[in-house]
Amino acid sequence: MAGAALGVVLAFGAMGSAIAADITPPDKAFAQPIGSDYFLADYTAYEAYLKTLAGQSDRMKLVDIGKTEEGRTMWMAVVSSPANLAKLDEYKAIARKLAKAEGVKEDEARKLAAQGKAVVWIDAGLHANETITSQGQIQMLYRMLTGDDPETLRLLNDCIILFAQDNPDGMEMISDWYMRNQDPKTREFGSLPRLYHKYIGHDNNRDSFMSAMAETTNVNRQLFREWYPQIVYNQHQTGPNGMVVFVPPFRDPFNFNYDPLVMTELQEVGMAMHSRLVAEDKQGSGARSAAPYSTWHNGMERSVAYFHNSIGLLTEIIGGPTPTTVNLVPELQLPGNDRPAPIAPREWRLQDSLDYQQTMNLAVLDYASRNRERLLFNIWKMGDNGVKRGSRDSWTITPTRVEELAAAGKGKPGPGRDAVDPSLYKSVLQTPEARDARAYIIPSDQADMPTVTAFLNALIKTGVDVDKATKPFAVGGKTYPAGSYVVRTAQAYRPHVLDMFEPQDHPHDLEYPGGPPKAPYDVTGYTLAYQMGIKFDRILDGFEAPTTRVPDLIAVTPGVVKGSGGAGWLVSHETNASFTLTNRLLKAGAKVYWLKDGAKAGKTAFGPGAIWVPASPAAKAVIDKGVKDLGVDAYAVGGKPSGATIALKPVRIGLVDVYGGSMPSGWNRWMLEKFEAPFQVVYPQRLDAGDIAKDFDVLVFPDGVVPAPADGPFKAGRPMSQPKPEEIPAEYRTWLGRVTDDKTLPQIAEFVKGGGTVVAIGASTRLATALGAPVDVATAKLENGQLKALTTRELYIPGSVLRAKVDPKQPLAYGASDQVDVFFDRSPTFTLKAEAKGVARVSWFDSDKPLRSGWAVGQDRLKGSTAMLDIDVGKGKVFAFGPEITQRAQSWGTFKFLFNGMLYGPAVSGK
Repeated sequence: MAGAALGVVLAFGAMGSAIAADITPPDKAFAQPIGSDYFLADYTAYEAYLKTLAGQSDRMKLVDIGKTEEGRTMWMAVVSSPANLAKLDEYKAIARKLAKAEGVKEDEARKLAAQGKAVVWIDAGLHANETITSQGQIQMLYRMLTGDDPETLRLLNDCIILFAQDNPDGMEMISDWYMRNQDPKTREFGSLPRLYHKYIGHDNNRDSFMSAMAETTNVNRQLFREWYPQIVYNQHQTGPNGMVVFVPPFRDPFNFNYDPLVMTELQEVGMAMHSRLVAEDKQGSGARSAAPYSTWHNGMERSVAYFHNSIGLLTEIIGGPTPTTVNLVPELQLPGNDRPAPIAPREWRLQDSLDYQQTMNLAVLDYASRNRERLLFNIWKMGDNGVKRGSRDSWTITPTRVEELAAAGKGKPGPGRDAVDPSLYKSVLQTPEARDARAYIIPSDQADMPTVTAFLNALIKTGVDVDKATKPFAVGGKTYPAGSYVVRTAQAYRPHVLDMFEPQDHPHDLEYPGGPPKAPYDVTGYTLAYQMGIKFDRILDGFEAPTTRVPDLIAVTPGVVKGSGGAGWLVSHETNASFTLTNRLLKAGAKVYWLKDGAKAGKTAFGPGAIWVPASPAAKAVIDKGVKDLGVDAYAVGGKPSGATIALKPVRIGLVDVYGGSMPSGWNRWMLEKFEAPFQVVYPQRLDAGDIAKDFDVLVFPDGVVPAPADGPFKAGRPMSQPKPEEIPAEYRTWLGRVTDDKTLPQIAEFVKGGGTVVAIGASTRLATALGAPVDVATAKLENGQLKALTTRELYIPGSVLRAKVDPKQPLAYGASDQVDVFFDRSPTFTLKAEAKGVARVSWFDSDKPLRSGWAVGQDRLKGSTAMLDIDVGKGKVFAFGPEITQRAQSWGTFKFLFNGMLYGPAVSGK
């Protein structure tokens, strides 16, 4: 964070007037020329080249924007004319003032737009195995630093270009793995043994609104807290089959929270890119229907830009260091609006892709140059719209509201075809209770304030303004304590605020009228406040409150030890941070218990599962430090609480992963590290070897690590090809293998029946049925004696937030309330067989409309089915969590189910 916060600028060498002859070309800086077949430069070499360029060119400054998860420096090359670089702080201030819009009137905005420079972010390497982008950035940088043609000089004069490498760790891994073989024809990176990011691989482009990863935090700081670019160009591959590159515009659906101006500008830029490609005889570009990409989901780097009034661009191009071909797909040979210039089949080399990439880069910069003032003014206009809309009554029209309008209009026709009575606009779409919120108030007296802090920091990392109450205040008859937080919608980033607090209302998108659902691009419902279990109030009217602006990321408010009793301490089970404290206590050798019936300390009541820590020197040291670090209060009491207890013990956790890396496993690994749980990563070969209890008390199977039949009720996931052992270094050979029914399942069964604990999440809950649990899969049907998935016409919930009932007296649910929002992505649910014994329902769906955010076809089928189960198997436990309770480290509201399972299972095993 220090590098990101300080924005350290390295000025290598004097800032004299550089000429092209003084700039080291790439072919002199790398082992082979960039763009050569069978060659990839790694990040170490690229970093050295960046420093060389910064010392030679007066068109570039090199900025340290923070460290990666593995500790590498992320560099951003700021490129512009020498005159612009000399006034960089002034132009940055103009960009900020226009983007935030606060207090800026139209006349001032026009003056600032005339003075400012267009700021364009062009990145590379987010998905490290998409190697075109990183290699192409090297060539593009050199061109911009050496070109003296009129276009290049105009671009440098009108624009400030931010060239960034999003994933240095991945670039190093992929390039070095590819280059490890001496024979160029055998080079490949498909057999990389791990994810190309320390934790999450491809999901690093699903972290943009959460900012859980260091790299995302660093990038978001530049985009929404430092530079405020009007264009964010996020480069990817690979392109559609039979084509070369996908270029915006995108297909619907349109997200209803952002300003429409950002979409119309996006279409302008996209078409400018297509036009330049076509004008340069570079065929094979496609838009909209050419690929599944949409503008709905907020979690991607280019899409989070829309909610910040920036034009977010995504391109997906074919190619790589190993030569390939453009394939012949008959239907793509006819030109159309989405595919203006078909391409003939041909051989395709790395430099071909780099040439296309450079054309698209120049098209974006040319658009920014020619529309400099308009871009700057329009980002102010969108921000000002947000401020104004958040300051008055406003309404967001969503598919559900339109359905209500259509229903109300039956029998009330208006003039013209398909029209209804125009008076219904106000009476249906603009009812007082349907108004957008003016603000969201987060009370400071809720149970899990450390999680509230994490939620607010996710907002702040993406540039949202957050205020804090300096004293108690009242709104609408309710009093809020000092320290409560207020997030007003009267701010430039209002679209993002709404998207984080309000439910997503995804349209009922069908392949054709009356047809099956059309798969979305990624998830449909992701409301972060719901996923994290944040309690907040929507305020529909204007109000005044004694608040101050939060200046930066919020530190957790230190907890305290309350009371003076000497018997021990009581700690609430409701905070996620209590699990970190528990892990520290167990590591220190202190005794820790859960109180089944809760307890009281003075006037403070603790619910089921309250944590009891008997006094000891080891416990006192951990408690004294932990309450301050973690924001958890401990109550020192004079006597041991009465009632039944569960005695916890240190646990040995095995987190299951597979060769090549599982993203859900990676997210879980990040979580376990963050909450200081003791674990090791375990691979199928170790499970197949048996005697699992020798090394582990708990096995955690994240979603997708247990293979399943493709047409069954459990998501099969993507099959990962694996290399032959002799093709990879010896250190990775023990990672090979898969979880199988014939080899792995018997060993897991032996482990559980002997007293072990299995935690299965999402599709990995197939283990519950495979181990003979007395349950049926509710989200399935029998066909010819085979268990099959329901059709998408019958049940289709593609990544949404649902509301489920919970039994907080169940140990797996200790600390939870009686209702919880769960992330559900085509997840399995269960019903108990009539003769079921040794099975407890922990969470279930009691409504025929459990949808909270997103899209659900056939949701009524879930009513009565069980989402989470506590199952006895022999002397051990199987905990089956159908919903994705650890989804992309966003669902903090359900983390405790995993944490409880890892401690509870071993505590009661063998009994």
